[in-house]
Amino acid sequence: MKKLALLACGLFLLSACGDNNTSDLNPNSITYEPTVSTVPATETPSKTVETIEPGEAEVVEPSSGYPAAIVSLSPTATEMLFAIGAGPQVLAVDEYSYWPPEAPVVDGLSGWNPNVEAIATFEPDLVILSDNGIQQELELLGIDVYVASAAIELEDVWAQMLEIGEITGQTDRATSAVDDMKERIAEILSSIERPETPISYYHELDDTLYSVTSATFIGKIYSLAGLTNIADPADEDGTSWGYPQLGEEFVLQADPDMIFFADAQCCGQSIETISARPGWSELRAIRNKNIFEINSDISSRWGPRLVNFLEIVALAIANVNEN
Repeated sequence: MKKLALLACGLFLLSACGDNNTSDLNPNSITYEPTVSTVPATETPSKTVETIEPGEAEVVEPSSGYPAAIVSLSPTATEMLFAIGAGPQVLAVDEYSYWPPEAPVVDGLSGWNPNVEAIATFEPDLVILSDNGIQQELELLGIDVYVASAAIELEDVWAQMLEIGEITGQTDRATSAVDDMKERIAEILSSIERPETPISYYHELDDTLYSVTSATFIGKIYSLAGLTNIADPADEDGTSWGYPQLGEEFVLQADPDMIFFADAQCCGQSIETISARPGWSELRAIRNKNIFEINSDISSRWGPRLVNFLEIVALAIANVNEN
């Protein structure tokens, strides 16, 4: 039951839920601030990975006719709203929408099990959902609804940000944020040194060895960086929807060059606990100290911080190339 619950929660969040300073994604609305979680967890590269959060530039108020009381039950959409300057229009967000820090999280407002009556008490003029489960019920109450479906490709990210910008009256800021994200991603990808032999990786979702394949949005970010996913053969028929559970022997045989673990918070995993698993100390990634903790929110959400995710991967690749 534990692993089923963890996987279900992970899928909800995906669909819901140094010395070198990187440049801003958007000088007018987004700045980088140090994250509280150090992302490469061992043999940290010389650069510090930073996290996007809204800037302090002048807020652009939407024209009349646009929503002024938004309830977001999608953590990714919440990040998008603040990134495009619509933060002041956000009245309340669900319990998982705790980024950026100023997001108005309301205890008991659930994105996992949304309650129409609880949402209606805020008298919103727009509700953003991660799926269409209660869309009809809200619309019958006269509330506009936007469903922020999980992205499959980068193009889906751009389209969603622009759509949210359009419906909130922040079209210009959304366009600017998207353009700056595209530019930053291009810069990161051009900085990656790709060896002749592809680098393999293992991304760990939880301590029961659930992982992701290249068919998922997470996996596609790794693919952008030129990495090879050891989990792909485990779900060739797609019956695991891109989230196969790997066995210990499977990982040991694959012997990845890199390990990214996103289960420090959920499952108490660390370099020490992973290295102490039977036989794992002999894995190439662990022997060469290419094992990296990654914030599960940053890696699972397809909003503005996907740039941070790609930057983390790029810095980790640089660390591998230096070894």
